[in-house]
Amino acid sequence: MLLTGTILFANLDYNGLLDYAIKAILGGGIWMVFKLGSDYFSGKIRKKQKDGNR
Repeated sequence: MLLTGTILFANLDYNGLLDYAIKAILGGGIWMVFKLGSDYFSGKIRKKQKDGNR
């Protein structure tokens, strides 16, 4: 098990992993902004429709 782990870690491309991690963090941040914006505006629209039906 130790030998297999050593071989796998020796063959890792750390620059590629770092690039992937940066892209994943940025992508997740962008997704979070859109999700929070969607929830915010969706709540405002529902509230406006609810107030308009009274």
